[in-house]
Amino acid sequence: MELKPIRTKAGYEAALEKISSLLDAPVGSPEAEILDRLSSIVEEYEAEHYPIDPADPIEAVKFRKEQMFGG
Repeated sequence: MELKPIRTKAGYEAALEKISSLLDAPVGSPEAEILDRLSSIVEEYEAEHYPIDPADPIEAVKFRKEQMFGG
């Protein structure tokens, strides 16, 4: 299978479907290699099109405190 960079949302969605179908691939198999490479391609696409800003440190501490001790 030839793997190319993802250029469109349709290509992204198709890659996610393919990843889903490969999640149970045995370690070391050709399918596992495709899964690894395709996951990297998806990560690159997501970093460009769906960036996640760093968390605000104060809000991160508040969130963690709520997780540990409740509201």
